[in-house]
Amino acid sequence: MNSACNNNPLLDFSGAIAFDRITADDIAPALDTLLARAEQALQTVTTAGFAPDWNGVARVLDVATEQLGRAWGVVSHLSSVMDTPALRAAYNEALPRITAFWTRLGSDERLYALYKAMDVQKLNAEQRQALSNALRGFRLSGAELQGKDKERFAQIQEELAALQQKFSENALDATDAFAYYASEDELAGMPDDVVQAARVAAQADDKDGYKLSLKIPCYLPVMQFAHSRTLRERMYRAYVTRASDQAEGDAKGFDNSAVMHDILRLRREEARLLGYANFGEVSLVAKMADSPAQVIHFLRDLAQRARPFAEKDLQDLRRFASEKFELSDPQAWDWPYISEHLKQERYAFSEQEVKRYFPAPKVLAGLFKIVETLFEVAIRRDEAPVWHPAVEFYRIERDGKLVGQFYLDKPARNGKRGGAWMDDARSRWLRADTGALQTPVAYLVCNFAEGVDGKSALLTHDDVITLFHEFGHGLHHMLTRVSEHDVSGISGVEWDAVELPSQFMENFCWEWEVLRHMTAHVDTGEPLPRALYDKMVAAKNYQAGMQTLRQIEFSLFDMLLHTGEDATPDIQELLTRVRDEVAVLQPPSFNRMAHTFSHIFAGGYAAGYYSYKWAEVLSADAYAAFEETMQPDGTPSLETGRRYRQEILEVGGSRPAMESFKAFRGREPTLDALLRHQGMAA
Repeated sequence: MNSACNNNPLLDFSGAIAFDRITADDIAPALDTLLARAEQALQTVTTAGFAPDWNGVARVLDVATEQLGRAWGVVSHLSSVMDTPALRAAYNEALPRITAFWTRLGSDERLYALYKAMDVQKLNAEQRQALSNALRGFRLSGAELQGKDKERFAQIQEELAALQQKFSENALDATDAFAYYASEDELAGMPDDVVQAARVAAQADDKDGYKLSLKIPCYLPVMQFAHSRTLRERMYRAYVTRASDQAEGDAKGFDNSAVMHDILRLRREEARLLGYANFGEVSLVAKMADSPAQVIHFLRDLAQRARPFAEKDLQDLRRFASEKFELSDPQAWDWPYISEHLKQERYAFSEQEVKRYFPAPKVLAGLFKIVETLFEVAIRRDEAPVWHPAVEFYRIERDGKLVGQFYLDKPARNGKRGGAWMDDARSRWLRADTGALQTPVAYLVCNFAEGVDGKSALLTHDDVITLFHEFGHGLHHMLTRVSEHDVSGISGVEWDAVELPSQFMENFCWEWEVLRHMTAHVDTGEPLPRALYDKMVAAKNYQAGMQTLRQIEFSLFDMLLHTGEDATPDIQELLTRVRDEVAVLQPPSFNRMAHTFSHIFAGGYAAGYYSYKWAEVLSADAYAAFEETMQPDGTPSLETGRRYRQEILEVGGSRPAMESFKAFRGREPTLDALLRHQGMAA
């Protein structure tokens, strides 16, 4: 290896990732080296006479592919959180080569035969599960295809990877491209901290007025609080037409319409090559649900139960709009505003009032306290290079020993993909090459508003829930005790069960014994008053019916889109049909929500968005075990926490999710707890 490669930070796996040294120029040479190593490893283990031994294959092939995966994971992560023209160009140049290698690896007949020849009796339970997953993965990766079908399958994977990346880029660019410089009068009703942030943003651009963007920390407060209907309409129209044919001006250049059709066409072709009727069937092979029909039935059953509550929600909104604002026919840009004001009137508090009690550092300390107590660990600040000054790094220990580490990137900024997510930087693994235990590392990414005037960032209660949600994913990844990297942490967990630990953690955001330790008024330092907490709890299930139907709308649209007979479906027409069936409110005809629905077009949730509702059933039922064993003073049972950690978090993907759930709960899950938690119990 030459000296340039020796100095390449993407090739250094000895410690923390060298984010302070990685540049776009490092990507191509690092991947050249790692791909060559991986290719050589593949050739070695598929040479005639190489023993079909799990550990023998791992020492050669897994070591090479794990390092390739880690390096590419760093590049992918940077493209999501620090997008630049140079990084984007390097990423897109490398993407076809990376995709081609993984496709070739997953469909290699010789490697498939090697795994099939392994003696299952010689493997431990973790290895047996990993082997079962690997054999399933080979079949889904086209290992049983021949000739032109195999070539076409590989071509489809490359085309899909490029299209999905393009979808993400268009959504990001369309969001970043919008700016509206509002006058002070237009911002009447807006929260002070949002107005101040908008003023700072305008000054940074050397502009007068207040810069409004389509990023959620700015967009949502406009929709909820701005008195100006004209401003709300302007922002709404820009937001729901992003990356679509309905966008205005230069924004039309980011239209995802053709990209979406190409993605769907290729997924359908992939499914047919693998012998399935549609992509929905392919998606469910590795999930808990048995069939698309079962998922569709689950969604429609839940919709039927939620609909009466949603209709009551809408009836209340219409009455309030008429009486309070003299709006007889509210439009789409009015509903968030009406909803927020009805909530304030009904429960005598506003989200902005609550937000003053949630400075980000105090919330984080409260989150760490419940995690440390319940799961018997310690969380400490740690040192490592980071990709942005706002990023923090932490370590989790138990009995003084390192369990895992995580990066936390909270604020929104240009060049950073919207939303919130957790991803793995490194998995727990008893390494095959050294025999040393590799501890897991996670990325936890959010998009919260930044603090202004030197004050800490303030989080809405929804932000707090998001933080707990992503940390739940992180705990699943970091607290695992599994030693096989393919089934440790979140790896190998069925996609429709992977949201269980994240949604489970959300419940603690509603517990007084947790909340009172994580609040301090930004000006006075006073904790959240019990009276305000009681109002929040009373409002917890405000519009739960409408919110449930909205998630079912997305989920049903996703599954029907991926199971329909039409090779080139009319996406907008299907979405309208789903809304006619499920929703109680129809948005305007120009609404193009699907064009930025990154979860299903670029984020791994294709024919799997239902997983959120499916896992919500699991998480609500799991949390009910804590409710049933709650201490008299309102603190959770440490014994229940230990059992949850051991039966759910620590086992990762080393056994089927239903087995883990039953081991914890003693039975299969039911809908009862979810409906009760959301105020929709009969």
